[in-house]
Amino acid sequence: MNARDDLRRAARSIFDATLAGLDARAAVRRALDFTRGRLTILDDEFDLNARPHAIYSIAVGKAAVAMAAALDEVLGGALAGGIVSAPSSSVGLSGRWRVYAGGHPLPNEASLEAARAAFALLRAADAVEPRALVIFLISGGGSAMLEWPRDESITLAELREANRVLVSCGASIDEINAVRRAFSAVKGGGLGARARRAAQISLIISDTKRDEPYNVASGPTFPFAHESHEPSEIVKRYGLAARLPASILRAVNQPPRFHTEADRVTALRRHHVLLDNERALVRAAEVAAALGFTVEIARDVSEQAVAEGAALLVSRLFDVRRRAGGGQVCLISGGEFSCPVRGAGLGGRNAETILRCAFEIEAQAARSSSGATVERVVALSAGTDGIDGNSPAAGALCDDTTLTRARALSLDAQKFLEASDAHTFFAALGDAITTGATGTNVRDLRLLLAR
Repeated sequence: MNARDDLRRAARSIFDATLAGLDARAAVRRALDFTRGRLTILDDEFDLNARPHAIYSIAVGKAAVAMAAALDEVLGGALAGGIVSAPSSSVGLSGRWRVYAGGHPLPNEASLEAARAAFALLRAADAVEPRALVIFLISGGGSAMLEWPRDESITLAELREANRVLVSCGASIDEINAVRRAFSAVKGGGLGARARRAAQISLIISDTKRDEPYNVASGPTFPFAHESHEPSEIVKRYGLAARLPASILRAVNQPPRFHTEADRVTALRRHHVLLDNERALVRAAEVAAALGFTVEIARDVSEQAVAEGAALLVSRLFDVRRRAGGGQVCLISGGEFSCPVRGAGLGGRNAETILRCAFEIEAQAARSSSGATVERVVALSAGTDGIDGNSPAAGALCDDTTLTRARALSLDAQKFLEASDAHTFFAALGDAITTGATGTNVRDLRLLLAR
């Protein structure tokens, strides 16, 4: 093994070890304790001996199965019933749960069925005396996996087309969710509003910014007093009027469905983020430091346009290496770059980030006066959910020889980039990162290593 192979192996080890520290099932178990009839959920305690509560749960998103399994293990027969909408219905949960294989990234018929079942469960919970407790288990991907239109004339095909347009237009997740909330009866607190009398606790595995838990699954239990983005302005900004179905545009242009003083409830409402991207960054930094790297976290490189983000990361890596004065360095970044789809190829923002990094690494080394001191460079970007766009991979890895190796195979990297086909490019080089579904989802992790 040479120095480059060592860096490649280190990058994958850091990523894998970070994933291992983001176990959604373990995170829920840590948040709960159920002993002798007393249920403690972080700072809240429910004495089921003194005041029995019927307990229900709704779990939605890419971590839904793991989170539901943990709740099932803790509560056992104390759980009156639950709904799960997850990427696959082939799960080993108890018969207390009804499981739906909700669609992602586009809703499917099971997404609608899951919403109908969730509404029925919440109606039952709202009628219970004394008041019921509903535990929502929310993770990224839930926006598509449990859905119901605000205007019931909107068809599933129109919901799917609206989501396809939104996720491929280059808008930020905050902007996308503002539009989604405008046509959804689930998002923006719509789900939680179905059980106003019940106590509600939401446990969240976050795939959004640290201060935006209301964006996870478009905030089904977060009542909105206002929107940070005007949906109609987002439609105009990204030229979506000609691309969105007419029924969706009508819903977007309706008056906002914000919650008012009359909608306020006195029952318990709590929202707790159990895992997020910051946890991933810190965990990755710990692992890299233990491997002997000088580590820097680039928290400011998070949600840029993908071309800008890749350029910033590579430039920052070379800067960190200069400041370190030698040795091996690791630059860590997270979040989600915006990445408009331009072609019909395979891949997502992670593979495209790494392809752009390969170009930047070659260019930086050529023009940097200190480039000769950087002997080896490796970059890895992957989704913590194991999914990158429409590809079967989580992301990809490149090094300072990537473009040279591609040319030797007659692979035109620029053409792959223009066709949004970065996964195919890296698969041909043997540099795709494939993990399969991970059962968690805390955004992307990017690692750049040099020595």
